[in-house]
Amino acid sequence: MNEYITSYKEQLLNTLGAIPVGKVAEAAAWLKVARDEDRHIFICGNGGSAATASHFVCDIVKGCSFNRPKRFRMTCLNDNLATLTAYSNDVSYDCVFVEQLKNFARPGDILMCVSGSGNSPNVLRAVEYANQSGLKTIGLTGRDGGQLGRLSQLEINIADPHMGRIEDGHMFVLHMIAYAFMDTEKPGA
Repeated sequence: MNEYITSYKEQLLNTLGAIPVGKVAEAAAWLKVARDEDRHIFICGNGGSAATASHFVCDIVKGCSFNRPKRFRMTCLNDNLATLTAYSNDVSYDCVFVEQLKNFARPGDILMCVSGSGNSPNVLRAVEYANQSGLKTIGLTGRDGGQLGRLSQLEINIADPHMGRIEDGHMFVLHMIAYAFMDTEKPGA
């Protein structure tokens, strides 16, 4: 067991070292503009990516906004369980994110999609709609990026075959973005 854990750690450090920090900084810059222009930021994902998306909203809405003169408006599209299950049951799971965007998104807003495979139909429908509706789109992907990588205006790819390390990388990227705001923009500034 110790050998596997050591190997996982070493491979993860290599994966994290390959993250394109310029693209992470570009994503943070997009979010800063969205905040400063009072635009809405949406994020979504499935499974572990849903949990990552929800965690990021907490970091941004509380950590990067509390007691600060400029606040983020951010929503995780997978957090409204009643809406998610109603669309899943009555229409299709493929539309659970896009239908919410149709209610709330406006041109100039941002949609962030988190997907290890980059091929989740509900995520792809959301990013296609966002692109057609004048939103900026950011895809956090894994492996070869899948279709999400090709559809996103800005892709941050964790090019590792292992889903655990992909998810670790996504959380690392989102923490870099959140803490760039928390640590450089002090409350009350």
